Amino acid sequence: MNLSYTQYDVRCTHPFGIARSTHEMYPEIFIYLEQDGIIGRGEASPSERYGESAEIIMKTIKSGIELPEKIESPDNFEKYVLHQCGGLKALEVAFSMAYLDWWTQSQNMAMKDYFGVNVNVGPHTSFTIAIGDMDLIAQKVAEAKPYHILKVKLGSDNDKEIIHAIRAETDKVIRVDANEGWDLDTAVEMCSWLADNNVEFVEQPLPAEKVHETAELMKKSPLPLIADENCLYPENIPEIAHAFDGINIKLMKCGSMLKAKEMIDMARERDLQIMLGCMVESSIGITAAAHLSPLVDYVDLDGNLLIDNDPYIGVQIEEGRVIIPDGNGLGVQLDSTVNGLK
Repeated sequence: MNLSYTQYDVRCTHPFGIARSTHEMYPEIFIYLEQDGIIGRGEASPSERYGESAEIIMKTIKSGIELPEKIESPDNFEKYVLHQCGGLKALEVAFSMAYLDWWTQSQNMAMKDYFGVNVNVGPHTSFTIAIGDMDLIAQKVAEAKPYHILKVKLGSDNDKEIIHAIRAETDKVIRVDANEGWDLDTAVEMCSWLADNNVEFVEQPLPAEKVHETAELMKKSPLPLIADENCLYPENIPEIAHAFDGINIKLMKCGSMLKAKEMIDMARERDLQIMLGCMVESSIGITAAAHLSPLVDYVDLDGNLLIDNDPYIGVQIEEGRVIIPDGNGLGVQLDSTVNGLK
């Protein structure tokens, strides 16, 4: 099996701001595994929040990733390869999805079938309105017209102003993501205030280390609380289940397609709500996550919708709902207008 890789910078349609940073572009690392005329594609979208970067990922790959001579299953592949990735979860999942894409193609199987998903339609995805220029809010809401749910990034100095500006344009359901941007007093006040503004839930209101305070907030909040930065891997779920009503699973955090499915099963066992989220990514990463979308309650798979140079074609959105592509493997194709990628 041959390994190749490349860096590709995706451009945000608008500067993408959250409580701790703003970006106009994100570097993605595409992983390609080739054998028997089949290409398996994977994507790493590193996050500074977790100490990862494109530079570190490229250095790790160049230092040498040994692939097994004979690979019998996705599980065996992950056991052999992922520990070589230096603990970089975005790189781990890039290999995980690339091999699963290759393996399911080799078995004439759609990836969704591997996970026991028997439908092509997932939930409605939210569309993100990031922190940024207040004068652009009306334009951003207009661009979100095809989507039934808005995800609004808060954790700024003018959170209520942002919500007021959006509510002046639309009465759509809003999901709020504070990205660890509040303290407990602010969170108590905001959760109560947001409950009167057609907000469905609040994601990661407090810093990840404030689990005890989040448990206190959960007792007072009229809105459900969803863990993001507090829930990276399967092992986190038992540790934080008492403080949240649900979890947000991101492939780039958990480091494996198989672990993402494990997290879904663990959350169901604990009656936790489940959201499937993403970073700003191309259609490789978003399509990989989409294959799990019918198994969860909420979907926030808009990372490819927030960029203007997506080089791949995969998951589609119809009337706001996630549509898993037909075909074996991921079902992703390279845009015919793009050169230099596979």
